[in-house]
Amino acid sequence: MANETIKIPQATAKRLPLYYRFIKNLHASGKTRVSSAELSDAVKVDSATIRRDFSYFGALGKKGYGYNVNYLLSFFRKTLAQDELTKVALIGVGNLGTAFLNYNFLKNNNTKIEVAFDVSPTKVGTTIGDVPIYHMDALEKIIAEHQIEVAILTVPALAAQPIVDRIVQSTINGILNFTPARLSVPPTIRIHHIDLAIELQSLIYFLKHYPSEKEN
Repeated sequence: MANETIKIPQATAKRLPLYYRFIKNLHASGKTRVSSAELSDAVKVDSATIRRDFSYFGALGKKGYGYNVNYLLSFFRKTLAQDELTKVALIGVGNLGTAFLNYNFLKNNNTKIEVAFDVSPTKVGTTIGDVPIYHMDALEKIIAEHQIEVAILTVPALAAQPIVDRIVQSTINGILNFTPARLSVPPTIRIHHIDLAIELQSLIYFLKHYPSEKEN
């Protein structure tokens, strides 16, 4: 990501793509400026948080004027490396993996699932959404050939760690883990865990115990 020397909180970093998506929509609609209040209403983040997030990067706007949409678009495109293609490997072509291949980040032109891997004879050698599916035996070879930077894991939990052990020595530097397994990786590898079951259970808990805090 650009601006690597700027140290910002992880929570702020996770909100940057959300801001960028809204700014792109504003630009497409022809809007030339936006206030923090308008941003707040659109992305459901309070204005104070937005101003604090933006302050980490210097003066992005002017008091009483708001933010220039063209400038923000250029800034976020550079900060989020939107002009650079990030190649992704999908490992595990089950139901969830197949959905990812069919979607393939269609609205995000800088991210592309380049290759996929599985062990099923009915899937290996085929393509889904124009993405070729290779056998797991060729994992390291294909990742190196395509210079893959990110892997999405949608495999059974027991298979996850052995697969990770194989790819951490490759060009992979980031893993998006959709398995319930909590994986061990070297400090040079960034891993994000997304457990849909836990997220759903958390949502149900909050609905039952904090019903008054539901967003309108």
